[in-house]
Amino acid sequence: MALPYEIFIGLRYLRAKRRNRTISFNTIVSIAGITLGVAALIGTVGIMTGFKEDVQAKILGTTAHILVNDRMKESMVDYEEQVKKVAAVPDVVAATPFIFRQVLLTSPSGVQGIILRGIDPAREGTVTELAHNLVNSNLDDLARQNKVVIPEKEREPNGPDTAMRPGIILGKELSMRLGAFPGDTLNVVSPVGPVTGASMTPKIRQFVVVGIFQSGMYEYDSSLAYIELGEAQKFFNMGASVTGIEVKVTDVFRAADIARAIEHHLGFAFWARDWMQMNRNLFSALKLEKTMMFLLLVLITIVASFNIVSTLTMIVTEKQREIAILKAMGATRKGIMRIFMLNGLIIGCSGAAIGVPLGYTFLWLIQTFWTFDPTVYYISRIPVHVLGSDVLLVAGSAILISFVATLYPSLQAAKLDPAAALRYE
Repeated sequence: MALPYEIFIGLRYLRAKRRNRTISFNTIVSIAGITLGVAALIGTVGIMTGFKEDVQAKILGTTAHILVNDRMKESMVDYEEQVKKVAAVPDVVAATPFIFRQVLLTSPSGVQGIILRGIDPAREGTVTELAHNLVNSNLDDLARQNKVVIPEKEREPNGPDTAMRPGIILGKELSMRLGAFPGDTLNVVSPVGPVTGASMTPKIRQFVVVGIFQSGMYEYDSSLAYIELGEAQKFFNMGASVTGIEVKVTDVFRAADIARAIEHHLGFAFWARDWMQMNRNLFSALKLEKTMMFLLLVLITIVASFNIVSTLTMIVTEKQREIAILKAMGATRKGIMRIFMLNGLIIGCSGAAIGVPLGYTFLWLIQTFWTFDPTVYYISRIPVHVLGSDVLLVAGSAILISFVATLYPSLQAAKLDPAAALRYE
């Protein structure tokens, strides 16, 4: 089957005559501009997506996919019964109770306000990745008492020189700030203590550091600590109640729907929040940043499209005689427009076809040769992940911009009067 004449002529028009090589050079420059725009977009979007997924993985490694709380009270009574009900909801992998309080940690080297979480060491590993984030320790260390030596000035007369203290796990940054490492003793100060007279006395208890965790998120490593659930209940005078229930689900991206199912199963008195809802501000900021970077880098492609306009305009000017002859032979205005639109599409498709692998090569070079000190930057390499939908969006945008750039030159060529063009030939 013979190709339409528009394709044959359009391909010939991209090559200039020997006496005018400028048009051929402009065609190459136009393709190069589209190529660089596509490669820059692929690289930027891939890095932004990689950072978003890296942050997402670190958040989900430390916090549960869903948190369930009591709407009416600050604490949840009969939590074991509610844990069983939550675990029975479809797509729920595991559930465990937790306690969440703000406290003050003091050590000989510093003072720090933190979030203290009471957890069940036997079940926490089924919901979060805390067990995998521990450095040279395990969650079972929280369940045992630790013998410590009582300083002589703190001993009671004829009292023992040793005592048993519960364990606590600190974040890496928090440990560095307090100067508290495994085996060291520190004080946990709760602002909610016994009421004496007209005032409330802070409650203080000593804990022994039994482990350090490193989540990869500075916010968590510098402000989180863990103790055993029973110890938390006694320290905060909560009796047999907890703050809420942590839940792990099969599909993190369906966590919102599963949270609604949990609420329906437990009743109106309970409130379930998914991880995206709890970190909405962070992920909204990352999404906005990715969108703005995409729009800004699209400007590179738009600038390259102006070169397409100038190239096609020069081709129309050079090919006036040929266009006039085509019209005299019966070529329609739409046929003439298709010739020059095809030229722009060829430039756009060529630029996209070269730009996509160039962008992947750029990302490979960054991941392979650009490394960081993880003790300073919390990452050793720049996280990269290119989504197929992003590649299609970038390539499609480049081709669309290239096509739009052909409209004005194509209309000018279609409006050309054959008699005027051939008058002086």
